Amino acid sequence: MEQEPNDVMILSAINQGAKKFDKISKKTKLDSQEVQNLLERLESKGFITVIEKKGLFGLKKELVLTEKGNKELEEREFELQQNWNQMVEIWKTGDKQKLQQHMDENRSILPSMMFLGIMDMMMFSTMMGFMGLAMTSFIPDQYMGGGNDTGSQDMGHDGGHDTGQDMSGGSGFGDGGPGDMGGFDVNF
Repeated sequence: MEQEPNDVMILSAINQGAKKFDKISKKTKLDSQEVQNLLERLESKGFITVIEKKGLFGLKKELVLTEKGNKELEEREFELQQNWNQMVEIWKTGDKQKLQQHMDENRSILPSMMFLGIMDMMMFSTMMGFMGLAMTSFIPDQYMGGGNDTGSQDMGHDGGHDTGQDMSGGSGFGDGGPGDMGGFDVNF
């Protein structure tokens, strides 16, 4: 990937309806200065444009993706998906060293994978456990849920409430394969 990994997060946020600077900054959880720099770069490359619309209180400016920007976003999403698929395949081989090396080499794009919904967080958590690492080793804290942003992803924290019912329909114990949590509430 030639562009900075956060470019794709900005493009995606605009594509998802964040058309103003503050909404983009809040949705991407990037600091204001970085958002400003990225928007300027994306505009200079022809990926976004500013349009003026008539509103109740006069003209309002919004950011939109150009055709070139839409194409770039599609290509980048495809690349990220391919990278995630490769990571899953390495994990399936059981080679911890190779998986960690791949993650280290691609550390900068992991937040983008998470933001775009490409990364399966349960699978990623399992990979981290497999390597004996915390998820925060690779994903910055601002993307790990919490905070005041109502748009943040719920990472499955249920406050520890247990109904006492096994909803799996089985004995509560799996086959022990990759990703099997043995019926225990691991509270991701």
